[in-house]
Amino acid sequence: MTEYLAAAGAPVYAVELDPPLIAELQSLAGKFPNLTVVPGDVLKTDLTVIAGGRRVKLYGNLPYYITSPILHRFFERAELIDEIHVVIQLEVAFRLVARPGTRDYGYLSVLTQYYSRPEIALKLPAGAFRPPPEVDSALVSMRLPGENAKLRMEDSKRFLDFVKACFAQKRKTLVNNLRGSAEPARIKKALAELRLATSARAEELSVAQLADLHRSLV
Repeated sequence: MTEYLAAAGAPVYAVELDPPLIAELQSLAGKFPNLTVVPGDVLKTDLTVIAGGRRVKLYGNLPYYITSPILHRFFERAELIDEIHVVIQLEVAFRLVARPGTRDYGYLSVLTQYYSRPEIALKLPAGAFRPPPEVDSALVSMRLPGENAKLRMEDSKRFLDFVKACFAQKRKTLVNNLRGSAEPARIKKALAELRLATSARAEELSVAQLADLHRSLV
């Protein structure tokens, strides 16, 4: 993947933690002067420094066990990013693109769709890899911005903390999950004003509806 991107001629910054792969990338950099190898952990890498005032596109095969923290890290710098294209576990890919009312819809769905417009570009069976993993994979393309461009929330972090509380126990109603932040009567009144059932669960609400509920309760 890195060689293909470098061959396109644009500046490429390859972030890698594994020493053997770092050595391979440094060898590749001898062939492509536009390739810069950045040894280190992607969770600690400062995208602002790498971007250097430019907008960026991110490509990668993400370690499946830290996919969610990496996406959180990327979205923290959403204002710098035009596109994200990553290979991840298929089960997680379904969660990123899930719609309200479906089994896979949850906090990660809202987070991803708040910042981007995700789609599954390609499904990859385990047999496509050597050695094959125990799960199927998918290439997910996320183009920025997402719903945040229309919603224009004053404090994205506060809103997403609210969403996390809404999904704290997925099978519980919003009234129960939000008891710690608002009185049940107030939550029911806000839901009714939004023409939502007072027994509604977070999984039933779109990103925009969750934003409206947040505005009603802050």
